[in-house]
Amino acid sequence: MELYKRESNAKVKERLLLVIKVVDDGELPAHVAKGLHRSKPWASYWLQRYTKEGIKGLRNKPKSGRIPQIPLEVSMRIRKTLMESRQGWTTKQVNELIVRESGIHHHHTHVYRLLHKWGFKQKVPRRVHVNTASIKEKKEFKKEQRWF
Repeated sequence: MELYKRESNAKVKERLLLVIKVVDDGELPAHVAKGLHRSKPWASYWLQRYTKEGIKGLRNKPKSGRIPQIPLEVSMRIRKTLMESRQGWTTKQVNELIVRESGIHHHHTHVYRLLHKWGFKQKVPRRVHVNTASIKEKKEFKKEQRWF
């Protein structure tokens, strides 16, 4: 129980609670899983990891992933170009810049994710108001009154 109190990671703490209730208190894994609002397979997976690896098995393992394709110095150069420019950039324009700088082509949705990751926000167009016509245009638009 002391280990549970010292743990700061909420997910590991939840898994520890599962282990404590099943191993120490003798409760059924399915009942504990239901009490934690989790599935039975989730409970059996973490109990199995605990029996194989101990407390360390309750922590998340580092995930392997694809390394970033754009080298760091190139991405820094692109970000600097975007920041120094006063214009708004479309994902297509940014993709062309990335291709020109690094030779790597990305899908426009990935370029959007990259821009968000780099701290840029999407430019939202202003609402166009109806009352933007000139007085002359408004007069010409109005129907003429006819007296019968």
